[in-house]
Parts: sequence; structure tokens; C-alpha cells
Amino acid sequence: MQHTLSILLQNEAGALVRVAGLFAARGHNIDTLTVAPTADPAVSHLMLTVRGDDAALSQILQQTRKLVDVLQVQHATHA
Repeated sequence: MQHTLSILLQNEAGALVRVAGLFAARGHNIDTLTVAPTADPAVSHLMLTVRGDDAALSQILQQTRKLVDVLQVQHATHA
């Protein structure tokens, strides 16, 4: 199943690498990745899609929310 995540991230050096590294360390491949600015120059909007089962995704969501630079994580599922 394909999952789409929307992440608000502090716009700091290395923040994107920490998020991508979390997925890589868990053996998850990021299918698409888009980063865009927000109205606040200190915050970036990260959209990514990954494939996996619900149990693995639940663990990834919990661990992503624990990252210091992550402000918010939202999940939308596409069949």
C-alpha cells in the first residue's frame, strides 16, 4: 500500500537528511519527495510517499514525530 506523509519541518541544515536517514535506517524506500517553503521562512513543507504495511508505517510515524526538527506529521493513504 502506498502512503503519503505531509511533514512540517524546521528549515535548518541537516533536517531533511535526518528524516530521510530515519527511513533508510528502517529499510524503507522513499518513492517521491517534495520540499516547499511555507509562509514562515523558518518552516518547510515536506511531502513524501512510501510503500509498506500499516504496522511498519505506524512505527515510522511515531519515530518521525520524535525527531527534533519535525513540527507536525500528517498521513493520507492511497490505495
